[in-house]
Amino acid sequence: MTLTETEIADIRARLNEMQVEHRDLDLVIDHLSLVPPPDQLLVRRLKKRKLQLKDRIAQLEQMLVPDIPA
Repeated sequence: MTLTETEIADIRARLNEMQVEHRDLDLVIDHLSLVPPPDQLLVRRLKKRKLQLKDRIAQLEQMLVPDIPA
C-alpha cells in the first residue's frame, strides 16, 4: 500500500505529537518519583501510557518505511 503525501504528513504530525507526549511523560514520572511519597498508582498508570505510546510510535514509524521486496 502506497501512502499519499497528505497521509504521510498526517502520520508524521501524529508521530511528532506522540513523541512529545512520551518525552513529557518521562519528565512527569521522574518528577513524581522524586516527590515523597511518590504516588505509585499514578506512576504505574503513566508508565503504562508511556509504553502504549512507544508501541504506537513504532507502528507509525513502520508505516513510513517503504516496503522492500525480499
